Amino acid sequence: MSNETGSEIKSLTESERYLEFDLGSEHYAIRLLQVKEVIPVPETTAIPKAPSYFLGIMNLRGHIISIVDLRKKMGVASKQDLEEEAVIIADVGGIQIGVIVDSINRVLPVTMKDVSEVPEVSSQVNAKYIQGIFRKENSLTVLLDLGGVLDLKDLNFAKSKQAA
Repeated sequence: MSNETGSEIKSLTESERYLEFDLGSEHYAIRLLQVKEVIPVPETTAIPKAPSYFLGIMNLRGHIISIVDLRKKMGVASKQDLEEEAVIIADVGGIQIGVIVDSINRVLPVTMKDVSEVPEVSSQVNAKYIQGIFRKENSLTVLLDLGGVLDLKDLNFAKSKQAA
C-alpha cells in the first residue's frame, strides 16, 4: 500500500474536536485547539472609528484582548429570547481575540466521514470561511475557519489595539 492511500484512509477516519455554539438559530463550531477559554461577556473599552462589529478591548489578566461580535461580523441576527451570551477567547494566527456568541452548546467529536463539502452558497454567507458541514442525527453544524471570518484587516486592527 502506498503512503498516499494510507494518508487518505487516515484522514477519513481521523477525529477532531470542535466547540459548538449558536449564532441566531444556527449551530456553528470552531476547532477546540484554537479555544483558550470561554468567559461571560465583559465590560469593554470602545475604540473610536472601529468597525460596527468590533465591540472594543478588554483586560484579561494583564493581556489586552479585542472583542468582536461574531453575529454582526457574519450578518446573523441574535436570538430573540437571548438568556446567555458568551465570549470565546481564541488564538487566531498568534493573536488572542474574543468573539461574542449567543450560547455555548458542547464539545463535538467530529469524524471526517460526517463532514460534507461546503455547498454552493449565495452572497449571504461567504464560503471561504466555512470548512465544512458536520452532519449528526437531524442537525447540521457549520464548521468555521475563524481566521477566514476575521480577515487579515480585522486581525491587524485587533493586533494594533493590543499593542497600544
